[in-house]
Parts: sequence; C-alpha cells; structure tokens
Amino acid sequence: MTTLYDVSATKLIELTAMKLKDDERFAPPEWATWVKTGVHKEHPPQNDDWWYVRCAALLRRIAIDGPVGTQRLRSVYGGKTDNSVKPERFVKGSGSIIRKAMQQLENAGLVRTTPKGREISSEGRAFLDNGAYELSKSA
Repeated sequence: MTTLYDVSATKLIELTAMKLKDDERFAPPEWATWVKTGVHKEHPPQNDDWWYVRCAALLRRIAIDGPVGTQRLRSVYGGKTDNSVKPERFVKGSGSIIRKAMQQLENAGLVRTTPKGREISSEGRAFLDNGAYELSKSA
C-alpha cells in the first residue's frame, strides 16, 4: 500500500489542496486575501489558493508529527526576520492561520483533538493515503 511517505511531499500537497478546494467545508476566512503568514514576511502570499495549500500542508504535517499543537506548528511555518541593523533571528509563523485551518480540518473529520494536541484521524489518514496512491499510479 502506498502511503504519504512514499511520494513527493510537494506533489501530495498540491493534489490534496485541489481536493480540499472542491470540498465546501473548506473556505478561506474573509481576511485571508490580505493577511501575511507571519511577521517575518513582507507581503501576503501571491498564490490565490494559498489557504488550501496551507490546510493540505498542515494535514500532512499533523500526520507525520503525531499529536501536535499550534505552538509547535508555528515553529514549522516560521522563518528569519529582517531587523534592519540588528542580527536576524527566528520568529514563529501566524498562529491564527494555523488554528483556523486546524479547526476546518477537525470539522471535516480529518483531524481529531486529543489531550496531547491534534492528531490525524483514520479518515484523514485514508484521505492522504488515497492521494498518495493516485500519485503513484500516475507516475
């Protein structure tokens, strides 16, 4: 059986984002058109479908990292900030984006909440594995 570990992460995220875009349970918040994804960014994302890509990437990251919370995922989506004359330093990504995306994933039944954080549900695992299988068949 093909799993999410057997295919390219980029291709799996793209395919999953397309599937999430077709699902009416996933919709970007109204502020998603102009918001930055973190304080380390200067501009909002250029991709119009960035919300679905982030949801797909979060679903994959939750599947890999197991029970995980918002703070740990903020570290994954953070980056270096430019402090002008000060040395650069690492800052975390936006927690609101991650939180809202995880809530949508949870309402869709792909993620569930545990006392240690959110983890992928069996439906979410099957969703990712089916996408990985589709990619392996097309390659």
